[in-house]
Amino acid sequence: MEKDILVANLYFQAVFPVMKILLQDHPALAKKFANVQTSVVFKAKTDTGSMGCTLHFDKGNFSIDLNHFESGDIVFSFGSVEKMNTFLKGGTALPKIKGLTKPALLFKVISLLLSLKLMMPNVKPKAPLKKYLKVKMALSMVTLALSKLNRFGYPDMTAWTKNQPDRVYQLSVNDSDIAVYLRVKAGKTKAGKGLYQRKRPFVHMKFGSVDAALKILLREAEFVEGVDKGYVSIEGSPEYAAQLNDLMMRVQALTT
Repeated sequence: MEKDILVANLYFQAVFPVMKILLQDHPALAKKFANVQTSVVFKAKTDTGSMGCTLHFDKGNFSIDLNHFESGDIVFSFGSVEKMNTFLKGGTALPKIKGLTKPALLFKVISLLLSLKLMMPNVKPKAPLKKYLKVKMALSMVTLALSKLNRFGYPDMTAWTKNQPDRVYQLSVNDSDIAVYLRVKAGKTKAGKGLYQRKRPFVHMKFGSVDAALKILLREAEFVEGVDKGYVSIEGSPEYAAQLNDLMMRVQALTT
């Protein structure tokens, strides 16, 4: 898959889905969208046509349609996928916007999009809620992105998964509800939330706290150093835990 298309698909299928965490766990945003019923479209021209998605908001519920993106109450249109990716990464690229006559709604949508920037590696939140959200969003996004990369045929990911038997890679944060996993089985993958119950994880990366997880996510400590300092403990294969961490860094590089 061509890189710009790959990155756009990661945003549609791995980054945008964590909006649900913001709408559930961020009180101010939850209040803003509590009574909102609207559709928001992102679309960009490609060499063969166009690509995009529609975000549906329904009084606190949230869903994504990857197949229909022709029209919406608010539409962000880009001349190229590269420009759309630049915009989504926080760079300078101005879309054509339909919906300027609905400034209150547009403001709410923009505030939600800006809140996604909390996952950026250079954003260092101070407030406990934002620290929690950053960790929860980042871990959820990265496991989902890894599964999508495998489905997209990303070579490093498919090479890593193709010969593995049924294995579960669990990530969790002590003293919190933050827990996600990636299940790998003979070249197929599935990302999920919570602690996997049906079998013992092949690898379980346990972060000591939200602050400890931030040390790794913000790259204030490299993975091996983080293990040495007790920011994260590894149950299971240290070798595969390190490989998983390397792949997680690939996701971060693609989406920032």
